[in-house]
Amino acid sequence: MLDIKWIRENKQEFDSLLTKRGIDPMSDKVTKLDENKRQLTNLIQQFQHARKKKSKILGSIPNKFSKEFEELKRDVDHINEKLEELEIKLESNHQLNDMLEVLPNLPASDVPYGTDESMNKLIRTFGVPKPNPIAKQHFELGEDLRMMDFVQTAKMSGSRFVTLKGDLAKLERALINFMIDVHTKEFEFLELSPPALVRNTAMYNTGQLPKFTEDSFETTNHYRLIPTGEVPLVNMVADSILARELLPIRYVAYTPCFRSEAGSHGKDTRGMVRLHQFGKVELVTITTEAESEREHEYITNAAEEILKRLELPYRVMLLCTGDMGFTAKKTYDIEVWLPGQNQYREISSCSNCGDFQARRMKARYKEFGSNETTFAHTINGSALAVGRTIIAILENYQNEDGSITVPNILVNYMGGLEKICMDKG
Repeated sequence: MLDIKWIRENKQEFDSLLTKRGIDPMSDKVTKLDENKRQLTNLIQQFQHARKKKSKILGSIPNKFSKEFEELKRDVDHINEKLEELEIKLESNHQLNDMLEVLPNLPASDVPYGTDESMNKLIRTFGVPKPNPIAKQHFELGEDLRMMDFVQTAKMSGSRFVTLKGDLAKLERALINFMIDVHTKEFEFLELSPPALVRNTAMYNTGQLPKFTEDSFETTNHYRLIPTGEVPLVNMVADSILARELLPIRYVAYTPCFRSEAGSHGKDTRGMVRLHQFGKVELVTITTEAESEREHEYITNAAEEILKRLELPYRVMLLCTGDMGFTAKKTYDIEVWLPGQNQYREISSCSNCGDFQARRMKARYKEFGSNETTFAHTINGSALAVGRTIIAILENYQNEDGSITVPNILVNYMGGLEKICMDKG
């Protein structure tokens, strides 16, 4: 949620930043609705003050049957009627809030202008991609190993689902444990095990609702399946005033994630790249405005460290204004090299949301020596998407005989297994 006070005081900059996001200027429309709302609020306050004053006088009149008392009582009754009318009008006037709810976060000053992913900015690379003209894609490798089942799974769940078997299921579990160990032991994130079902309020707080209603699954009793671990982790501080000395708060969790993939018809129809259900290790930091940028870099570095230890080539891209997510003011995408596709594909997205989510969920803190509350800043990042990490390992560690070499860092997590070979069963 954007700061209406800031919009009032920075109309020209607001319109300029919206334009960079591909949205027409809206400052006049927003500030007019805001002015109408403030005038109505001011009028209510005036009537409330008049009622309080007249009620006090009314209470001091000894003769409750006098003309003075009757006239004053009629005035108070009239004020009450008017107040009820105005308060109903204020409560039913959702135009300003409805407008602000669907406006995205404004880009940070160092975010490049652009209309799509082709205009993203390369920040750095790690490793050297090795072109392999005969490299197979992950789903070919997985099916050849007899450890990746799409056909039977589709019979029970439909398309965009997979069942992993044997050593690939073990690899998934090994990756989760490895990632969590790195983030908790070396980057000081606190591990949580949160719910995968949340209320609509939680989805609103993180920006999934109301704009992206069709992108998530809703149960018959109106719970939402989380599309990312970001939702429950960020909501751990909703409606809170946080102690300044506890910041930054850093959370990590492995969660299943569920997405309807609305609008992705025809994209990545084969394999594990785009599923309705997938696992992800998520990082979330709650911090102050002053520490916000540093914590964004910290989360990004934590995500990169996983890929470095897996020795997977990757690059970090700074997303342009036209490619950023709804809640982000600045986003780094980490893209891993996939030789089977002969291209880089996103494996992590690390976003600084500023105080955008905190305003929606009323997450605040008191600065040292101050009695005033300030909205917190939230940062999130995938570290990493487990399914896509499996894809990257299969394609980068494939051997000519169809086996997969286990990355050195995972051998102990795999019980000493150094190579994944075809299931003979």
